[in-house]
Order: sequence, then structure tokens, then C-alpha cells
Amino acid sequence: MPMRRFDLSLYLVTDEIRRPGLEDDVIAAVRGGVTLVQLRDKSAPHAVVAEFARRLKARLDEHRVPLILNDRVEVARMIGAAGVHIGTRDMTPAEARQMLGPNAIIGVSVSEAAHLDRFDPADVDYVGIGPVHPTLTKPDHATPIGAEGLARLCAAARLPAVAIGGLTAQDAPAVRAAGAQGLAVVSAILSDGDAEQAARRLRRAWEEAASGDVARPAAE
Repeated sequence: MPMRRFDLSLYLVTDEIRRPGLEDDVIAAVRGGVTLVQLRDKSAPHAVVAEFARRLKARLDEHRVPLILNDRVEVARMIGAAGVHIGTRDMTPAEARQMLGPNAIIGVSVSEAAHLDRFDPADVDYVGIGPVHPTLTKPDHATPIGAEGLARLCAAARLPAVAIGGLTAQDAPAVRAAGAQGLAVVSAILSDGDAEQAARRLRRAWEEAASGDVARPAAE
């Protein structure tokens, strides 16, 4: 099986690419410890996303941080992105795998146990589980699952999992105890005003949680 190397520990999901300064903020966040970047813009035309993604990928390559595209499988193939993240209403992981090949990183959104029955785990590298808390960055999100729901889904998924949804540094111990391999954030970094320092705080919280004495939420 192909070796697809990636680190979910601090996973940055972008806001819309029209926001001034986004590209520089992403790179600053990488300097602060971000390990994986997902470019998410649901409304911009493919050509605009592709142009932005090419520039961003070139800069991320210098830091050896993979770029994942949200849903835009054709754009990911066009620019040579590391992979894609697929929502519950998007293309299937099997279709994405067929388009992108065996070396692509493919992630899938999961907010309830039934979503795990919709794909073959062999086609998927990780699951994004949430929302853990309510979040303003995705107003149409599913019902928040909390730490207990996160633990249940991490156990059921049997795949590497990253938690998402209104997370801050204070959530790191509970997310880690639930069995997730990382934190996925938007506002906690990009709305902070200092993306590098915000990422540094989150990364430090995640690493400190590894040695913390935190009880794992029940998965049953």
C-alpha cells in the first residue's frame, strides 16, 4: 500500500481566499506549528481557487507541509495538491481515489456513525469528526457532538481522526483523550490577529496534553 505521510496534530482549515492577507497568515501559522493545511472556499470559481492554490502550495512546499483542497478534486489534480477533503454530500472517496491515484491523501467529514457506512475505509486516510462545539465559520453545521460524541466516533472510525468545530487550545486535553490525532481549526488561528503566535499556543497545548492526566470520555 502506498505510504501517505501526514501529521494531523495541528490542521488549519482556511476561510475564504478573498480575505486580504490569507496567504501570508497561512504561512505564518505554519511557522507557528501547523502541520497540514486545507484550502476551503465553497463559493469562488475553480479558476480562482486553482490560481490561489498554486501560489500557496509553492510556499507550503518550502516548509514541507501538505496542501489539501476541500472538495475540489479536479483542482487538486490540476495543481498537484497532496489530496482532498470530502464532505458528506460531495464526491465519494472511491471516486476521488480513482481521480487522484494511490498517493493522494483523502479525508472525509463525519458527524454521526451512519456516515462511516458510506465509504470503504481502504479509500480513506483520515476522518474529520465534528463539530465538537458550535462554530460560526460553518453556519449550516450538524448538531455539535461534544467530547463524548467525539470519543464514540473516534472509536468507531478505526481510522486516524482529527477533531473540528469551535476548538481552542483549552480543548486539546479533551480532544486528545477522546482518541483524536489532532485539532482542526479556522478561527482559533485566522481570527486571532497573530496567526503564528496563535498556532504556537495551539501546538504547545496539544503537546502538553500528551503528558496530561486527562480521563478519556466514555466511548459507549
